Amino acid sequence: MNKPLRRVAVFCGLLVLALLLRVNYVQFIQADQLSNDVHNRRVAINQYAQPRGDIIVDGKAITGHTTTTGSDFKYKRTYVDGPMWAPVTGYASQAFGTTLLEGVEDKFLTGDDDRLFFNRTIDLLTGKEKQGGNVVTTLNAKAQQAAFKGLGDKTGAVAAIDPRTGAILALASTPSYDPSSIAGNSKTDTKNWVALDKKNNPNDPTQNRALRQAYPPGSTFKLVTAAAALQSGKVTDIKAHTDTPKTYILPNTRTPLNNEGDIPCEKATLEDALKYSCNTVFGKLGADMGEKTMLDEAEQFGFNKEQFIPVRASASNFDKNMSPDLVAQSSIGQYDTSATPLQMAMVAAAIANNGTLMQPYEVDKLVAPNLSTIAQTSPKKMSQPLSPENAQKLQQMMETVVASGTGTNAQIPGVRVGGKTGTAQHGVNNDKKPYAWFVSYAMTDQGSPVAVAVVVEDSHAKRQDITGGGLAAPIAKSVMEAVLNK
Repeated sequence: MNKPLRRVAVFCGLLVLALLLRVNYVQFIQADQLSNDVHNRRVAINQYAQPRGDIIVDGKAITGHTTTTGSDFKYKRTYVDGPMWAPVTGYASQAFGTTLLEGVEDKFLTGDDDRLFFNRTIDLLTGKEKQGGNVVTTLNAKAQQAAFKGLGDKTGAVAAIDPRTGAILALASTPSYDPSSIAGNSKTDTKNWVALDKKNNPNDPTQNRALRQAYPPGSTFKLVTAAAALQSGKVTDIKAHTDTPKTYILPNTRTPLNNEGDIPCEKATLEDALKYSCNTVFGKLGADMGEKTMLDEAEQFGFNKEQFIPVRASASNFDKNMSPDLVAQSSIGQYDTSATPLQMAMVAAAIANNGTLMQPYEVDKLVAPNLSTIAQTSPKKMSQPLSPENAQKLQQMMETVVASGTGTNAQIPGVRVGGKTGTAQHGVNNDKKPYAWFVSYAMTDQGSPVAVAVVVEDSHAKRQDITGGGLAAPIAKSVMEAVLNK
């Protein structure tokens, strides 16, 4: 071979090598990046080329599908009782993507999950259309209905947990929206999407208040302070008088910490302090124990950490590096302390479960199209915020709140019910309507099957009528009854 031909051959060989390298780079290195590229329409077309698997509650699908016309997408998602279940399902939209369970379990629902490879292979060999798997939830339909109906036209949220396992029983958020209204393409559903945007709708109906909105917890946080006092040994006898003065001045200040109304808080026992919701008792306890003790206990309950159930829940907050006066305020659920409804349900659940906090979860199992179980969630211990002995003391205190304190609206005949009310300040200098809270559990001979947290962010009630016991406790009661009656 002469020299010019040899050069051409070498050059062509290098081109072929470069082409092979590029093809392998695209197929193996860039594959995920390209398949997830928002501009890769073929991925979206494939995503809606067959019906999605369903999200299941109590053995029934709360999702479905329908065929579409005038689009290169063949199917779109439909929802049963969409507004009620939106905080659980989220949405799967041809134009606007996926959220919540629809997003986290998207690959499984579309059938693209690697765990469904065998099923896809069998379908290919038998000529069947690719099918998505089903997501079976832990949700309780009657509890969800009770929560959604109880909130009604109020702005607020409900989270309910089975304390024994961590299984989530209800996640309600109002105002809500129908995911079906935005499940189509941009030509048909953009108007609905724009109407839901917070910039155009101050009610922000797509906000998941049960998981993603952290509120000042107010007096419900006194449960955490009481737990810290018992665990640290600061208080051993819940019926013994504390050294709380009639007027408690915040440390290193001249500012008094006031109680709400004329209630017997001077030297009150821990049990009475929770019953009457004494700011002075719990503020002083928090300051006396110090930031580290309070922070450690709060974090044992899950504060300062996002939760994944598997949907992400925002982190609740208990500040670090505070002065003693701010520790006192934080210990009664004020200053920068904040909590999601899920977080406060976790607090009640740990107390009800004799001090053991189970990891919350909302997916029971993932089921293949042939009904075989691909993945099963096993209950898992998350932490131990309280010893069993101290948890039972706190149960006694919470049950006194419902029996004869501020939570009597949550009483259920023949059932042990423990609870704590809260009315949290809102706005600059408390210039807006306060938030009404109630956290509770119901107890049977087999343990506690349900713990609930309810927050009412806004209602039509007059400011002076907004209380946790008045607005939130009846909702919690209805949710607990729904679980017990099932």
